Amino acid sequence: MTITLRLSLATSHRQVNAEVMGSIEPYETAAGRRYRVRYRKPDRSQTQKRGFRTKRDAEQYLATQEVAQMRGEWVDPRRSRVDVAIVAADWIAAQVHVKASTRSGYEYSLAKHILPRWGTTRVSDVSHGDVQRWATELSKTLGPSTLRQVVLVLGGIFKLAIRDGRLQSNPVADLRLPRITRDRRGYLTHEQVVELASQCGDYADLILTLAYTGLRWGELAALRRRSVDLQRNRIVVDEAVVDVRGELVWGTPKSHERRSVPVPQFLADRFIERVASRGQDDLIFTSALGVTMRNGNFRRRVFQPAVARCREADPTFPVITPHDLRHTAASLAVSAGAHVKAVQRMLGHASAAMTLDVYADLFDDDLNSVAAALGARALDAVAKMWPEDPVAPRTHA
Repeated sequence: MTITLRLSLATSHRQVNAEVMGSIEPYETAAGRRYRVRYRKPDRSQTQKRGFRTKRDAEQYLATQEVAQMRGEWVDPRRSRVDVAIVAADWIAAQVHVKASTRSGYEYSLAKHILPRWGTTRVSDVSHGDVQRWATELSKTLGPSTLRQVVLVLGGIFKLAIRDGRLQSNPVADLRLPRITRDRRGYLTHEQVVELASQCGDYADLILTLAYTGLRWGELAALRRRSVDLQRNRIVVDEAVVDVRGELVWGTPKSHERRSVPVPQFLADRFIERVASRGQDDLIFTSALGVTMRNGNFRRRVFQPAVARCREADPTFPVITPHDLRHTAASLAVSAGAHVKAVQRMLGHASAAMTLDVYADLFDDDLNSVAAALGARALDAVAKMWPEDPVAPRTHA
């Protein structure tokens, strides 16, 4: 039995008619009569789908396939019969452009959350509703930021499936996820920075460097003698090292760009002692054993005990991490009157807009400063518009 379907697709200005051919054939199984649909793919080769319980179901399927081809939305069903784990392997292999630490995070999300749930599921069988329910369940145990990272990875996998012609739409799109609420940052004052530095003993100048240059930990740990220009009081940041699951991985800074960071004179004087006996490729800061410093070890053995001692003396002292000293550097620079563009360059942000987004709270006081400055400059000119008595009624034309 061969049927002819005449399909009409409306466009904005005209009616498009297309006559397409497909066949529907019944066949017998142990469970009863079933129907097979045969039709041509866009490349004109023939394909089929079996197992329809009713002729009507088969006709509807054939119609949808032809409409999808006419709209350029057709997906070969055989290409969608692949497990999520297969596409995930292709996706993670393609992440050659991201930093090692970022890739490690992706791999963790895959192994811990995505593959256990979706690995053996065909990409065509994953629905938006299923993903939403899964994400909602994960939100009970994961923080909003971590959950979004996991969802980002799963979404990337399905984007690849779409580009490979395995799917028409992404089931991860438009999920409802918990909002991310930012904790109040622990900005230190100049006095608190000095107190923390004094509590860190031999690493006092390391604390001062983080707090007054805004270097990331990986940038500081990779800092070499050749990177310090004592004539210009500058640090050249062109390398970083990260601890990825116990392995040190060397590479470029997070932004992949080389930058020059200013060093206050008092800190430059301390660097003179640090670099005096070092070769050009020697690290500036090393562990007690003379090897590359690791953030976790430093936090546990030096930084956290120092913060605890500071809080014993002053309960209002913020509970911070070494990365918070980068935030402190931004805060101290802004309070000293630094332009947002200068802060951006110091921190190595991609744009001034990013700096403003990250540190918007630091610029709140600027609104008052703007009003005060405008008032001071405009006072004489505006005063001419009004009577000398500011209470006297004003008349308008």
